[in-house]
Amino acid sequence: MSYIQSLSGPLLYIIIFLAKIVEVTLMTLRVVYINKGEKLIGAIIAFFEVFIWIIVVSSVLNNLAEDPIKILVYCSAFAIGNYLGVIIENKLAVGLSSMQVIVPEDVGFKIATTLRNNHYGVTIIDGKGIDDVKKDILIVMLKRKRIKEAKVIINEELPNALITINDVKNLHGGYIKK
Repeated sequence: MSYIQSLSGPLLYIIIFLAKIVEVTLMTLRVVYINKGEKLIGAIIAFFEVFIWIIVVSSVLNNLAEDPIKILVYCSAFAIGNYLGVIIENKLAVGLSSMQVIVPEDVGFKIATTLRNNHYGVTIIDGKGIDDVKKDILIVMLKRKRIKEAKVIINEELPNALITINDVKNLHGGYIKK
């Protein structure tokens, strides 16, 4: 019998709670890294995730009928771990994105120039809006960490610019500043 399984009461609940939060946070990050093509990092995280999971689950299932509070502790930590995993992933901002910015034709070049001066690669495409109104479509490929900065630059030039952002899994060629 492991040391953790011999514990009971509040100390066991705290250990289960904290370990489960760490495990689920790791799970969230692992999925993100694997989806972004970072297989090695995902595999390393998976090792620690499953190691913690085995310890936590065996502790929860041991004498479960006599101590059902462990279920509530486990479920609460699972939910919090998911929440924290998403927050951490957003801070890490792993990967690349494609930003499409639709603006009136008369400001498109100015916004593109400002973005380019800030080391963003920008492609301008001619577009048409409602009633054949000419628009510029700016396509910006960028690291996710730089999305906020790019949006600030765009909004300084045109606060009501239409901006869409998509994740990019693979990118070949082009211009993205290291």
